[in-house]
Amino acid sequence: MSPNAPSVEEPSPGFVADRLAEAARYTLLRRLAPSMRHHLVVNLQPIGMVYEVMDRRLKAPQPDLREVHESAHKINSFAKAALHSCLDVVTWLAPDEDVPTTAEAGVRECMGLVATSLTFRGYNLRSEVGDLAGEVRRSAMRSVVTAGLIHATDHTLAPADLTLSAHATDPGLVLTLTVRPTKGDPSFVAEPAYRRLEWTDVEALAAAEGVTVSREGPPLVLQLTLPWRRPTAAAGD
Repeated sequence: MSPNAPSVEEPSPGFVADRLAEAARYTLLRRLAPSMRHHLVVNLQPIGMVYEVMDRRLKAPQPDLREVHESAHKINSFAKAALHSCLDVVTWLAPDEDVPTTAEAGVRECMGLVATSLTFRGYNLRSEVGDLAGEVRRSAMRSVVTAGLIHATDHTLAPADLTLSAHATDPGLVLTLTVRPTKGDPSFVAEPAYRRLEWTDVEALAAAEGVTVSREGPPLVLQLTLPWRRPTAAAGD
């Protein structure tokens, strides 16, 4: 090697961890894309149907203005809901790190996003998470919980039951995902269009969010510990 050749520095552990998390996040978003698409259009589809009804009413010899007004009100309501869904999906792509959520609300949101697609694949989701005191970062909840759900279904043959439970500890909120295979015919839904989510992906996302994760099984049990969100000090304090 020439003494004048430029030296090549080895990447730091922090740089490698960031890149692993970035790759895992991209994979997660690719896997969530069909659910996000459904989440976006679910409030847009009824608008066309309501418009057709309103159009027929307006073509009547003597339109009932009360019914027309009701149809217009429905269109407005669906449009507002669709706008809210669009803005919400954007926050999945570019999360606000300071937004908090509770255990119950965060789990409900994550399960609500993926429930339809996982049900089609033969998985039954159930939440036993109740109203617990304390808040965690919503970005951490969204990232790690959805990753855990997708990883669990990628590595457990359908049909199966997935149950999320939670309890509070001093370090943080502990979520437990238990996967129990059930009897029944296997799902005929095609395999996901993008690659499976591996445990290393879940670990990379968890490390980036400051979440502790562990895995046991079979039967598969994932445990996620999300640190409590520290309140932001008010200006002037």
